[in-house]
Formats: sequence, structure tokens, C-alpha cells
Amino acid sequence: MKFLKLIMVLVLLTSCGSVVNYDYEKTTDFSQYTTYNFFTDMETGLSDLDNKRLIRAIDDKLQAIGLQKTDNPSFRIDIQSEEYANTQNSNFGIGVGGTGRNTGGGVSVGIPIGQSRLGREIIIEFVDDSKKGMFWQAVTNTDIKQNAKPQQREADFVALVEKVFSKYPPMR
Repeated sequence: MKFLKLIMVLVLLTSCGSVVNYDYEKTTDFSQYTTYNFFTDMETGLSDLDNKRLIRAIDDKLQAIGLQKTDNPSFRIDIQSEEYANTQNSNFGIGVGGTGRNTGGGVSVGIPIGQSRLGREIIIEFVDDSKKGMFWQAVTNTDIKQNAKPQQREADFVALVEKVFSKYPPMR
């Protein structure tokens, strides 16, 4: 019984996490990309504070995997994001009906369950200006915690970046 409860808790925790989808140019030699920087004119769609948090988390992660931030990089990073309302379409139907010998009828009422939540799609792209253009992309969708304190927002961005870059460079 305890094992079943543990499984249920793990399923619940993993189902609430962010989802990351990747795409990359299959002919790319990722070992040639050792330096990076961000586009200076990028419009992330984030608040200034969240933008700084995300860039700081990306810097820390990329430097931890051996990349260096320079003014003359081998690739640049572009970040875009957009908020969306994640509406719940779950319904619980209550039906009342009756049948007689030759008659029948029924009524069904849909009661919406749950509430809509805000989500954010964040797109991170690696772009080689000199050769190929975009060669790697990660698209993630995550829930937005409206009343999160700054420390929680920082931790959320760090966790998101860890998940996004867990499969970088891609294995062929």
C-alpha cells in the first residue's frame, strides 16, 4: 500500500513539471561551439527581473558544461516567451433520465471542474550567424506561479534551465 502511495505521489509530481521539446540541425558538430553570447536586441517577453533571472541561470548552466561567454562568440542565444491561459476543459456530467414502457427522456448538466491557470512558453534558440543560422532549439511550456517570491522565481528558472539543457548537446 505504501508503495502504491509513493507511485501516485511521483506520478503527480512528474506530471506537473514543464515539458521540453527539442529540435536541432542533424549535421551540426556541436563540439565546434565553445563560446556564446546573447543577442543584444532580444525581446524575451519576460519582465526585466525575470529576464535577468533566466539569463543568469542559462549563463551558470552553460559555463558549468564548459562553454564560455565572450564578445566574439561562435553562436548567439535568442530567447522568446509568451504567456497563455491554460484553461481546464474537464466536465463532470450529472444525468437524470427515466424510461417507461414506451417513453424515455434524460437531462445532462456539465459542471466545469478546476480553474484556468497561466502558462508560459519559452523558446531558446542557438544561432550561428556566420554559417548555418539556427542549429538548436528548445521549446518549453510551464505553469506560472503568480504569487511566487523572488527566491522561488529564481529557483523555478534554475530548475527550468536544468531541464532544458539536460539533453544538450543532443546525442545522435
